[in-house]
Amino acid sequence: MKTRLLSTFLTLILISILLLSNTFAQDYTQWELPEGAIARIGKGGVGDIQYSPDGRFLAVSNRIGIWLYDAATLQEAALLTGDTNGIICMAFSPDGRTFAIGTGDGTIQLWDTIIGARKTTLTGHTNGIFGIAFSPDGRTLVSGSSDGTARLWDVNTGMHKKTLTGHTDWVWSVAFSPDGDTIASGDSDGSIYLWDAHAGAHKKTLTGHTRYIHSLAFSPDGRTLVSGGEDNTVRLWDVITGAHKKTLIGHTGPVQSTVFSPDGSIFASASGHVWLWNADTGERKMTLTGFMGGGVNSVAFSPSGNTIAAGGDGNIRIWDANTGEHKHTLTGHTSMVRSVAFSPDGRTLATGNFDSTIQLWNIHTRTHKMTLTGNTWDVQSVAFSPDGSTIASGNSDSKVRLWDANTGTHITTLTGHTEGIYSVIFSPDNQTLASGSEDDTVRLWDAKTGRHKKTLTGHIEDVQSVAFSPDGKIIATGCSDGTVQLWNAKTGTSKKTLIGHTRGIWNLVFSPDGNTLATGSGDGTIRLWNTNTGEHEDTLITNDKQSTYNVAFSPEGHILASGHEDGTIHLWDTNTRKQMAVLSGHADRVWSVAFSPDGKTLAGGSGDGTVLLWKLR
Repeated sequence: MKTRLLSTFLTLILISILLLSNTFAQDYTQWELPEGAIARIGKGGVGDIQYSPDGRFLAVSNRIGIWLYDAATLQEAALLTGDTNGIICMAFSPDGRTFAIGTGDGTIQLWDTIIGARKTTLTGHTNGIFGIAFSPDGRTLVSGSSDGTARLWDVNTGMHKKTLTGHTDWVWSVAFSPDGDTIASGDSDGSIYLWDAHAGAHKKTLTGHTRYIHSLAFSPDGRTLVSGGEDNTVRLWDVITGAHKKTLIGHTGPVQSTVFSPDGSIFASASGHVWLWNADTGERKMTLTGFMGGGVNSVAFSPSGNTIAAGGDGNIRIWDANTGEHKHTLTGHTSMVRSVAFSPDGRTLATGNFDSTIQLWNIHTRTHKMTLTGNTWDVQSVAFSPDGSTIASGNSDSKVRLWDANTGTHITTLTGHTEGIYSVIFSPDNQTLASGSEDDTVRLWDAKTGRHKKTLTGHIEDVQSVAFSPDGKIIATGCSDGTVQLWNAKTGTSKKTLIGHTRGIWNLVFSPDGNTLATGSGDGTIRLWNTNTGEHEDTLITNDKQSTYNVAFSPEGHILASGHEDGTIHLWDTNTRKQMAVLSGHADRVWSVAFSPDGKTLAGGSGDGTVLLWKLR
């Protein structure tokens, strides 16, 4: 398990925070907002989860911070954020005075839990940190990185002690043995390395897994190591001899998390479901189900061993560890938000998520309305019909699905594409639905019946974006080869090819008057084109040339918003073509931006699993 237990020190601090502030009992969508944002919809994905030692709190880490829940009431208690550069993993020291955060930029931050301040930043890794763990005495920290190394650090001084060399690829997971003498590290080639924790010398290599080692856990007595791999297996190893003891099969997906119960009698493994195993015999005792889609990221036992919590598909489910009875589900956590769309009346926001769900949110109350399930793969794009009655979703399974926007009922599935769907959009007259696909084509469908009307061919690579002109007469399509095609929407014939981008077109959109087409590209530019002549009019460039994943015009056309690779949203004055503002706050790239119909609110959907709402002046 990548995390260590929260200590009573942190618990006391949190209790004092809760007593001093009533805000934690209020709307959590308002907590720790970036400057200028008015609300956060969704809590971000589920990373590591862990109970505090006294069982009073459940901690959940993700890209935006660490959420803390009261384990008794299961209500949100606090959101701990800071300059964290996107949390990938976390670990708490045994005495609770320090917690470490492994980030996507390769740094490790050590925080003092007593005063709530960052103590130091450990630098040396050249890529993201995927596993960290404290030694049992709390003096040493081990980190595993996608730069192919594991490093040892002095926790008191922050000094680098040793680099454990020998891995051939990413180090996905690390763990200390209970006696502190051995370190285990898991490689992306399926190898597990055992090291002398004091000398840093390589002791043994355990082979058997064929792909990534996602999780490692020592038994409480230190005699057994359990590993979970990308090859869908769980393996047990003798720590003393390095001998392979047993392979446990049955999981149908990568095993993301493994953990022993406090008494060591059972252990849990998590993939699509959570399985409980007898630690002595390797016999499966129980299967804990209930997740709707995707894998389970992390699993944790309560200190008493009576409760199990696991996170996946945007939820955290809690079971009785003895009976397997489902006790509660914590909602609100969401995976990567790939697409956002406002309903025509501005009351509902739809988000397409990489956990194969579509979430509907009430914009005024900022509460969750419903979850649309039935997508088998991630949702790449969502769109409301102009009359607001239907939602279309484009999915990586090559299918387009139509949903009743009021009831959430699945209406029909449109088949014909042979690869994933990147973009869906309705025509302004509500008669046609267009879909752009990885199979290099655009398909036009009857929006009412779902009947296939026409296929637009000519692109030689993925069609990543589709847009209708406001009068519905022109269709614009953006390709991963950097070209843009303009088509006659009635005949399906190509009118013009726009050339100028040097990398793929992630998104494109017509201005409200239909005279301008804006295209966002991976080349770090936004280009503006005259739709009547096809001529390039202007190029908008951010200071650091960040890839542009989405562009949107405000309803009156005076502002162009663009979502970028670095998690920022840029606002541009369409008259002067100058940058007006930069909205910062997302911890991952902004995949989608959308204006409310009245133009007063801007929504940004991000890879960090949240949507930030911004009030525009």
